[in-house]
Amino acid sequence: MKISSLIAFLLLFPGSVLAQSYPSKPIRFIVPAGAGSPVDVNARRVAPKLAEALGQPVIIDNRPGANSMIGAREAARAAPDGHTLFQAVVNNALNDLLTPDACCVLNDKLIAVTRLYSTPLVMVVHPSVPAANLKEYVAHARANPGKLTYASGGSGAITQLLGELVKATAGIQVRDVPYKAIGAEVPDLVGGHVSTGYLAPWAVGDLVKGGKLRGLAVAGPSRVSFLPDIPTMADAGYPGVEATGWNGIFVPAGTPAPVIQRLHQELARIMASKEIRDDAVTLGAQAGGERPEEFAAFVRSEIQKWGKVIKDTGIKIE
Repeated sequence: MKISSLIAFLLLFPGSVLAQSYPSKPIRFIVPAGAGSPVDVNARRVAPKLAEALGQPVIIDNRPGANSMIGAREAARAAPDGHTLFQAVVNNALNDLLTPDACCVLNDKLIAVTRLYSTPLVMVVHPSVPAANLKEYVAHARANPGKLTYASGGSGAITQLLGELVKATAGIQVRDVPYKAIGAEVPDLVGGHVSTGYLAPWAVGDLVKGGKLRGLAVAGPSRVSFLPDIPTMADAGYPGVEATGWNGIFVPAGTPAPVIQRLHQELARIMASKEIRDDAVTLGAQAGGERPEEFAAFVRSEIQKWGKVIKDTGIKIE
């Protein structure tokens, strides 16, 4: 092929060439949570499989803090070439609703690739709380206003919104105790320094079975298979009190469409594998893999849902 013809081809089909050459170096996988957290565990299940599919190392970079915004800001500053991935979580969408930062708004400065996992949150209490079920918890809270506490990820976190939704729906007073990172509250929950928590099923499963925590309700449409004795919020008398923790891959705005398509193709294949699907069941989660536009629409629906909850219940976020 003549040089002039090659140049013409490159000008006409830049995406095709780019997709074939991508990736050209190791990929940075930014996780906005600490090592060992539910979000980090999800990332470490997917990253090795993505590395194998792409033929380049995928390096986990934990950037916890600021309700998942530290990681988002870091990702938004990266070159839009597909070599930096951001594992956004529901808290990032809630930030865009409550305390938007123009640097890293989802579906604007960070572009959706696909969802990885979704999981309902489980309400747990320390065994010292005199409540065997949610009804007794509410009765105890009403008799002792302000005595019970709940752990949250801070202002605007999904755990805070769920905690406030429970309070507003049940008409109780429970004090919010904020933590700086996802999962950071577990030691204090086990130690009895905070009364109540809202966590992923896998993070509390062994603790509940071992008697170190007591499960009161699943904030989802169905029970968790490995915690069958914990009822849903609806079963416990509070229909509509639901909250899902989810995470998915975003890339900096400006990342070429062929690169996003390649990433989605590989991630969707990974998430559809029997190993990952079976893994999701053991986590009490649902595996993703949707197309970029479907995931982007899901994120918009989450912002709309929680915006309505905040308005209807009068939840105050400070």
